[in-house]
Amino acid sequence: MIMNSTTEDMKTPATCINKLVGEGYTLNFRVVENGMTDDHSDHIYTPEEIEITDFYRFEGASDPDENSILYAIRTMDGKKGTITDAYGTYADPTVTRFMKLVEEISKKAPCDDKKKSG
Repeated sequence: MIMNSTTEDMKTPATCINKLVGEGYTLNFRVVENGMTDDHSDHIYTPEEIEITDFYRFEGASDPDENSILYAIRTMDGKKGTITDAYGTYADPTVTRFMKLVEEISKKAPCDDKKKSG
């Protein structure tokens, strides 16, 4: 389930990252040519193996080009971590494209599960 946290105490990326680390999101994920990996593994995760458990959007106070998004990620094998992307002009197209695939798969999953059981 994707949730967007917007509480007052979550105004900065550092605050959110510290909160997530406290919840066990300790890995730094990055998108590579074939999927997503972390700094401590050679395993490449496909979009089907990733769940976005939360996300936080940040807007630059004086410059709209400073907008970013922080994703909290859980993998099928239980690893938890984060990945950050800009949005707008400075977004990394590789990260943006991969995260959109993950979101699309997440949206389809409940319907697919209903088809299998009914």
